[in-house]
Amino acid sequence: MSNNVGYIRVSSIEQNTDRQLSDVFLDKVFIEKMSAGTIDRPQLILMLDYLRDGDILHVHSIDRLARNTNDLNHLIIKLNEQGVTVYFHKENLIFKQDQHHSAMNKLMFQMLASFAEFERAMIKERQKEGILKAKQKGVYKGRSRKVNYNLLHIEMSKDGASFRKVAKSFGVSIATVQRAMKLINSA
Repeated sequence: MSNNVGYIRVSSIEQNTDRQLSDVFLDKVFIEKMSAGTIDRPQLILMLDYLRDGDILHVHSIDRLARNTNDLNHLIIKLNEQGVTVYFHKENLIFKQDQHHSAMNKLMFQMLASFAEFERAMIKERQKEGILKAKQKGVYKGRSRKVNYNLLHIEMSKDGASFRKVAKSFGVSIATVQRAMKLINSA
């Protein structure tokens, strides 16, 4: 028995997923609230493990599955080899195991994936420009720190402290502790 499986993704927790696949009957839905900059996304990994031969994966649009042409290509080929059909609703494209290799499907897929990747690059470029302008005006201060660097420094000065132990106790990465130490020691 095949399942209709939905993959819904938005880039941040604040964004709403309601508009994606709202009119499609789905047996199972995987909802991701994070950037598609990587394919190491928890719900994507769970979905890939869940899908079986004969299932249909429904995705609102190509850029919801991946922003990188290589990642997108890899995912589609992998899914098709497993016997999973992938349906992108916005683009009205369907990729089945026996059809993925047709010349027209390949061309359409590559063009649309390239546009999605280009669009992402343009968004990042505009974001960079906006941050630079805001910094020049003195408006942008950057993202607030997750942890107080002085507290990290105090903890690091204790006997037996290590970057790993301090990072774990504060719930931050080792790189964050190292950055804090470097910043405080250079001041």
